[in-house]
Amino acid sequence: MVLLLGAVFVAAIATWVLPAGEYERVVQAATGREVVVPGTYHRVDASPVGPAAAVLAVPRGIVAGADVLVVILFVGGAFAMLERTGALGRLVGGLVGRTTRPRLVIVFVSLLFATLGALVNVHEEIIALVPVLVVLSRGLGFGALTALGMSVGAAVTGAAFGPTNPFASGIANRFSDLPLGAGFGVRSAITVVAVSVWILYVLWQAKRDDVVTPNVNVEAMSPPSARDGVLLALLLIPFVPYVAGVIWRDWGFNELSAVFLVAAFAVGLTARLGVRGTVVEYLKGMDALLSAALFVGVARAISVVLTDGRVIDTIVYGLSQPLEHVPGVLAAGLMVPVHAILHVPVMSNSGQAALVMPIMAPLADLLGFSREIAVLAFLTGGPTMDLLVPTNGALLAMLVAGGVPYTRWLRYAIPGSLLVVLVGLLGIGVSFALG
Repeated sequence: MVLLLGAVFVAAIATWVLPAGEYERVVQAATGREVVVPGTYHRVDASPVGPAAAVLAVPRGIVAGADVLVVILFVGGAFAMLERTGALGRLVGGLVGRTTRPRLVIVFVSLLFATLGALVNVHEEIIALVPVLVVLSRGLGFGALTALGMSVGAAVTGAAFGPTNPFASGIANRFSDLPLGAGFGVRSAITVVAVSVWILYVLWQAKRDDVVTPNVNVEAMSPPSARDGVLLALLLIPFVPYVAGVIWRDWGFNELSAVFLVAAFAVGLTARLGVRGTVVEYLKGMDALLSAALFVGVARAISVVLTDGRVIDTIVYGLSQPLEHVPGVLAAGLMVPVHAILHVPVMSNSGQAALVMPIMAPLADLLGFSREIAVLAFLTGGPTMDLLVPTNGALLAMLVAGGVPYTRWLRYAIPGSLLVVLVGLLGIGVSFALG
């Protein structure tokens, strides 16, 4: 929050230092989207933003991104409520000591977490499951690295490219002025390939897993019940009408929030929390997501300041000049390390999307490639870094829970993460080839 608020005031200072300028924009007849016209940048009268206007930009940014904030609270709160019922922990714990095919269990658990990552960006919720996962991995004959690889590793890989993930792909589309369903086919294919590559990497590394944590404590829990499976299904079912609505009915974030409001009550009532208990647990789940929601609003305030000061196009113009004579596919590829570096101070996927896509989307217009490719470059360079950056508090908590030193985790995760990034880069190349 401090970094983002500081960035708002840096943006305000930029409106006093940078020359004001604008591009002409036209509305595409086919898509109805307003795009930048290359070669039309021109100077305009300065409109510097003062301290009072910079402070006012923060609530204005929150209001401008209200639909995004609501979806973070409603969707994230629903999954947090499911986690509080213990259903997911019991379902995973039920696998302990019940199979003679350990590698098949790795594939199954990895697919489960990759699916949850692709659908609801599951991340912090894994912290409480790490002790159970470590016990499961030890029972299969492996160590703590494998436990983390088939859980948080798979979840981050699925979340990075999942086209229905509202916290990465969805918000990046939203702040690129794209429909939520934009890039659905390509990102679905990339998700399948990236998750497959990660699972193969985890299987290959399993026999080299030398991290044994004999002192991991696991609270006694009851065996999984049929109701636990029903609770998980109730939270996943809303994605069926949501995906159909995005494709055929032009649904957006408000519809997604609405279906998860219904799903949250279905989960709570099925878990026998009662109406009042369901509301209480749902609000507690939202509590954990409130900071992430505010990050999006504050990040949005930065683009509000730059737009008010009429310098956002100047920044886009400055970024485009060195890349004008670079092939489009290379220019898109160069966006990837930029997003990776930015992900160190801006850990929130949704916050980073709100911060950078208002700049990267029009930059893509100028460089002659689609905004969908600019979003894919963000997904390749930003969310994939959740496995590596030391500013990711949730990752560090998982490493502590599993007894894995951070340096040992880096030696394990860096090669796999590079393979996943390579899949994203290949996806960018394929997108250019498909036009």
